[in-house]
Amino acid sequence: MLTSYRGSIHPLGSTVTDKGVNFAVFAGSAKQVYLCLFDKSGHTEVKRLAMFKHEGGYWSLFIDGAQQDDLYGFRVDGTYNPDKGHLYNPHKLLLDPYCRDFFGEFVWSERHFCHMPVGFLNSNDNACDMPKSKVTQVSKYQGKKPNTPWHKTLIYECHVKGATARHPDIPDKLKGTFLGLAETVFIDHLKHLGVTAIELLPVHAFISEQFLTTKGLQNYWGYNTLSFFTPHKDYLVNGDINEFKQMVERFHDAGIEVILDVVFNHTAEGGIDGPSISFKGFDNLSYYSTPANKPSVYINDTGCGNTLNISNPIALRLVLDSLRYWVEYMGVDGFRFDLAPILARQAEGFSPHHTFLQALHQDPVLQQVKLIAEPWDIGPGGYQLGRFPAPWREWNDRYRDTVRRFWRGDLGVLPELARRIHGSSDLFEHNQRGPLHSINFITSHDGFSLFDWTAFEQKHNLANGEGNRDGHSENYSFNCGVEGFTSDSEITQLRLQMQKNALLTLLLSKGVPMICAGTEMAHSQNGNNNAYCQDNFTSWLAWKNHQQHHPLAFFIQDVLSLRKQFAAFNHPFYVHDRDSRFAVSWFDEHAESLSPQQWREPKRKWLSYSITDQQLGQSLLIIFNASDSVVAMTLPSSAFSSHWQLALTTASTVNSEHNSEQLQVPAKTAWVYTSIKGDEKHG
Repeated sequence: MLTSYRGSIHPLGSTVTDKGVNFAVFAGSAKQVYLCLFDKSGHTEVKRLAMFKHEGGYWSLFIDGAQQDDLYGFRVDGTYNPDKGHLYNPHKLLLDPYCRDFFGEFVWSERHFCHMPVGFLNSNDNACDMPKSKVTQVSKYQGKKPNTPWHKTLIYECHVKGATARHPDIPDKLKGTFLGLAETVFIDHLKHLGVTAIELLPVHAFISEQFLTTKGLQNYWGYNTLSFFTPHKDYLVNGDINEFKQMVERFHDAGIEVILDVVFNHTAEGGIDGPSISFKGFDNLSYYSTPANKPSVYINDTGCGNTLNISNPIALRLVLDSLRYWVEYMGVDGFRFDLAPILARQAEGFSPHHTFLQALHQDPVLQQVKLIAEPWDIGPGGYQLGRFPAPWREWNDRYRDTVRRFWRGDLGVLPELARRIHGSSDLFEHNQRGPLHSINFITSHDGFSLFDWTAFEQKHNLANGEGNRDGHSENYSFNCGVEGFTSDSEITQLRLQMQKNALLTLLLSKGVPMICAGTEMAHSQNGNNNAYCQDNFTSWLAWKNHQQHHPLAFFIQDVLSLRKQFAAFNHPFYVHDRDSRFAVSWFDEHAESLSPQQWREPKRKWLSYSITDQQLGQSLLIIFNASDSVVAMTLPSSAFSSHWQLALTTASTVNSEHNSEQLQVPAKTAWVYTSIKGDEKHG
């Protein structure tokens, strides 16, 4: 016999105690909230209990005898008036916004819609198609975190399923799961590359949009959140959410941090005509942004139907509580925030002083983790690269596009290339940030893979079912002479060379480098640059000859080894003229300083520059030739030895005279030389 009475509103969600379980939710202007208990099958509602109202719109109920793994949901009664933004409908079973786990699956049906059509309350009960919240007690993470400094960080952006779904050495039952990623063979692969942080595409429980399921497709990437506290159930082997924590601990034991790509800009409930499965039913206007005096309309700065209202203290609390949970209980080391300007947008626009940003900075838990912004969205003033305050890092798409354009051979790129490879001071220095605040990347989950950047000039997205209209049309790509795959050995070699050019540029630029999973094995998506719904071989990594490693994997390893030897890449500040320690010099093909006129020559597609560290007595000379012809380069005088020593090149063959003062630099190649005090070796 269960006994219930008034409980506590702290903490929100379900909390297990020695006597029973406390339930607490926020349901702003509701008239009544009901806690619905279900049997172990999740099919039958066995009890419906009225909750107690507290000040501020909070509701609670304590149940003696309730216990771990009990299944439940909520029904909320109140005003139904879409014109006023009120969507209370007691016929809808709602998922607890704070549930740590749930049981069952979400099934699309018309029963989920609050109204049918808009303006007419839908009285169909949706409980049979809803997962049930599950009472779950989770212990705090006890593992030791790597705490890798930014200057030693290499990020590997990765999809949980796609990384291991085709790996031949991972047991079938673990493929595509958190525990699959935690397998030694995959972790060893990351360590071989030199990865220090794995950035996972969304792992919060998510569902596929109805417009995809009707076409037989699924939301593969996961940017459609159902629950901000529950790990995505399809990534679990035995349905135990602690498997996520086991994965994190194994990564930490290997010295690898775990960063989560989080989606706090919108939810899976869509627009006003979307389903009512959680937040809408508790308090629509507290959780979602609407225009002033138009509560019936959702602001849609995401393109997904709704925008989470982070300016509201209720939604703000939800986000902060979720972030702290994943750090304290699940052990993660940081977050990459999808469409981050939304999180700091006020009525008058984006503000680097937004309450959300300030709350993060003063939070004793969250101020210690890595914070990365995707600094753009489709809302007003949506492009905010460089405007986030310290300690935020930002994805630098200006870096991505500039490096792609340079190696493609575009005209007039040289001045911007110089800014990007030296940390983008024009973007970050204005608010006292340094080069390590730039997350440099060439490719990510969104867009062409690095191989496809060298094999396709047009997107090929027909498989997405949108008539090839989705995805970016300009990718600054270069197909090396043939669109798509070819057996032509010269084109194949050029493509490998181009990938190496991009990787060498990335890994020898100032900033924090990020590579996309599959880059190291020349993964192709067959020209699909928006594979968000391709849960198949298009997206899953093909582990061919994985035990020998791809040449690109060894190349990444070699460039990273060189990067670690030179302190200039660790330096947290920008290098300017008359710097007491570091110097950057730019040369033309005659080893003379580049003149202002030469910088402006649009047809100049080659560059030579040195980075010198007077304190350690070391210097790098880097030469890029993105033109279509050989360029004769005179090497400048070496700072610390009689000769420059060749360290790396992307050229397929090296002329025996490569150490002479005159270097014939082949088209589409990069070269790196070193000069170290006391090292007179050459050859």
